Amino acid sequence: MSQIGTIVKNGLWDNNVIFAQLLGMCPLLGVSTNAINGIGMGLATTFVLVGSNIVVSLIRNYIPNDVRIPAYVIVIASFVTMIDLTMNAFFLDLHKVLGIFIPLIVVNCAILGRAEAFACKNTALASAIDGLAMGLGFTLALVILGSIREILGSGKFFGLEVMGASFHPAIGFILPPGAFIVLGFILMAVRWVDMKRAKK
Repeated sequence: MSQIGTIVKNGLWDNNVIFAQLLGMCPLLGVSTNAINGIGMGLATTFVLVGSNIVVSLIRNYIPNDVRIPAYVIVIASFVTMIDLTMNAFFLDLHKVLGIFIPLIVVNCAILGRAEAFACKNTALASAIDGLAMGLGFTLALVILGSIREILGSGKFFGLEVMGASFHPAIGFILPPGAFIVLGFILMAVRWVDMKRAKK
């Protein structure tokens, strides 16, 4: 498999931020009450991942080793500010829902981890692909969790009624405990798939 294929496979599944590394759980559990929130948060994080990975890769040879982490945080914070202001200007309703979790992207350990583990050691192109793959993997996890919680908790999917009038939503799934329950079953399913793949 090519380097690009390996990077994409790692980001989407093998080294998925949520399914494999269990990083960035705060926004995952905090905003994933529906699929739309999941897409919004996931794409915002993807933008920051791609942008910060590219910049860190480009300036990696100019950053003294002693201050590399603060430098990475400044780069990440710059992209978070961009996406925060953009969402506030063009997607106000979503921005209000996501609230504090957008600025908190700055301290998402998954983003800092990619800067430290990958971007500072690879080319800008490879770093951009890594950021995109990791971001889309994170978005996938958010959308899956948000979709399940939305369907079971409200009978809707992307805001549309899908379960019919006879369905009685389990409100607990859109409350914080529901996020942990659904995530637990998702992780169980992921581990089961990995075990099946390993036996082949």
